[in-house]
Amino acid sequence: MQPPAFPDIDHLMSDWASEANRLRHPDEEPFPERLARLHNEFERIHPFLDGNGRAGRLLLNLVLVRMGYPPAIIFKNERASYLKAIRKADGGDYGHLGELIARAVTGNLYRFVVPAVAGPSRLVPLASLVFDKQGPSQNALRVAAIRGRLKAQKRPDGTWVSSKKWVRDYQKTKYQRNTDRLA
Repeated sequence: MQPPAFPDIDHLMSDWASEANRLRHPDEEPFPERLARLHNEFERIHPFLDGNGRAGRLLLNLVLVRMGYPPAIIFKNERASYLKAIRKADGGDYGHLGELIARAVTGNLYRFVVPAVAGPSRLVPLASLVFDKQGPSQNALRVAAIRGRLKAQKRPDGTWVSSKKWVRDYQKTKYQRNTDRLA
């Protein structure tokens, strides 16, 4: 990518900031794609060969948080997908980058926001109950729910829900044999 000429950066950034301020207003384009377009436009203006992604993602998160959304954290293992989506956005296809941003926002909603506001007994999706790397994964919780080891409920849409308390109870007893079913 060829960055813009230095004298053009000031007016390009002013136009970008105006576009960012218009995000609050309804548009025909889906919101994740509008965010993707905005993010990609910044990446194309940013005149440095290194650091574009970090600065751009930081600015994207500032926009998201100011609009009341959780930040979009794109993890290191998603770097290849992110760069591929950026290249597609460079060609005018913002769908892949929009989906990546939407998934990152949703993932953080489940990972950080929902557990923070949910009390110990509130039922939330299993993705919201994955506390840390040492605890059970979302898949392990789903399997435990299916096997009846984790107290959980399956919603009509197929989503498994449980509570912080039930997961803690499961973690305390997950290595104990269930003798009730043997009798």
